[in-house]
Amino acid sequence: MRLSARVDYALRAAAELAAAGDGPTTVGELAEEQGMPPKYLENILLQMRRAGLVRGQRGPEGGYVLARPATEITLADVIRAVDGPLANVRGERPEHVGYRGPAESLQQVWIALRASERAILEEVTLDSVATGALPQRVRQLAADPAAWD
Repeated sequence: MRLSARVDYALRAAAELAAAGDGPTTVGELAEEQGMPPKYLENILLQMRRAGLVRGQRGPEGGYVLARPATEITLADVIRAVDGPLANVRGERPEHVGYRGPAESLQQVWIALRASERAILEEVTLDSVATGALPQRVRQLAADPAAWD
């Protein structure tokens, strides 16, 4: 799995917003906390706002807040908001890609890969990331030394 810088920044900013609670956090604060370029982050937050994941508040006490509780926003929600579908092949959904001959079964591999990604990314919420209380299955997978190779 390859995550773009856009996805990485979006997830890190979302975790910061989850940790901040109800109070708004400025783009500058988010960028400084996570060492990200503010202008680039602003564009990412606009995409997240269009997807209904964050709300912007104007004014001197303004900034961004999560639009829903952190327990209801998954990592998959954030990734889809800024990067589109979780798994695609040449920009197509795996079920729309066809192969012939010996490569025919690759479609099933891509669909299984997407299902595996979903199993993790739709289970992990922003709250679990921000608090470090990751689901047991995620902790078990990450604890396997082979996962770090």
